[in-house]
Amino acid sequence: MVAGKQVILITGANSGVGLDTAYYLAKTASNHVIMGVRNLEKGQKALEEVQARNPQGTLSLLSLDVANDESIMEAVKKVETEFGQLDILINNAGNQVQSKFPSRDELRESFETNVYGPVVLTQALTHLITSSQGKKIINVSSELGSITGNQQGNGPPYTAYRMSKAALNMLTTCQSQYLKSEGVKVWSFCPGFVVTNLAGQREGRSAMGAESSETSAQAILDIVEGKRDAEAGTFIARYGRQPPW
Repeated sequence: MVAGKQVILITGANSGVGLDTAYYLAKTASNHVIMGVRNLEKGQKALEEVQARNPQGTLSLLSLDVANDESIMEAVKKVETEFGQLDILINNAGNQVQSKFPSRDELRESFETNVYGPVVLTQALTHLITSSQGKKIINVSSELGSITGNQQGNGPPYTAYRMSKAALNMLTTCQSQYLKSEGVKVWSFCPGFVVTNLAGQREGRSAMGAESSETSAQAILDIVEGKRDAEAGTFIARYGRQPPW
């Protein structure tokens, strides 16, 4: 239990946007950040990296593979037992299948992590979210999932990835409608073109002018702190932008 603190769960928190977000949120003394990680060894290193920056808030690790239902249910039970609450869920874990013409297996791989995981995890945690004070869900999406924004054929031909993010955006719309009566606010959030480990592209992204993933973390912090509450139920991005669906 973390009496008096706001409890926040971030999936995929061992690198990139997730890691930076964990630190940015943990800078606030009243926050307890649960770092959801698939690999506990890598997660422990990430936790130590954040703690070395002396955040005012507290952190903990949670073994969580969003592509595995058993892992999800075990993680949910642990959150229930150890914290008894969940104020904010940040569905950040994701993968990027890059095929132009994806196979059935590649489609499954993309959707398992980018769509099915957030659906199952959020549903399993809804009772904790609706009974909390924070009542926020942030689905980390991508402008590559914007149908309107990609009608001209711009951007990389990552068909499965684009499809999965478009589906995640629809999930946001559904969650926003179904949970509004419970006082829950939901967003799709595009972190922008930033340096991450997604698909092993760290060096390539940096060479192409990608910004620091800390810019995405700051934008997520703004959502958590209520600065974009008026845009709940929409697709938002850094710097106050609102991409088209």
